[in-house]
Amino acid sequence: MGTGIVFTLYSRGYCHLCHDMLAELEVMRGTFAFGVEVVDVDSDPALEARFGELVPVLFHQGRELARYRLDGPALEAHLASLTGATA
Repeated sequence: MGTGIVFTLYSRGYCHLCHDMLAELEVMRGTFAFGVEVVDVDSDPALEARFGELVPVLFHQGRELARYRLDGPALEAHLASLTGATA
């Protein structure tokens, strides 16, 4: 990862929307260099209380970028703005 961009995906193991968002992110990694830290909200009572059933949620540097479904074009634009690439 040359860019050092790392997204945080708050997720849970039994969440099909979480699995879908992670799969979409993996596809996008073919175009943009970034990492994804997956955090299981069920592993921490504070996170479980914060998010409840409101997952998946994708963050970058404290900014929420997506909830439930990934908006691919919006994320591509965000990545392009960070890297100087064209979306």
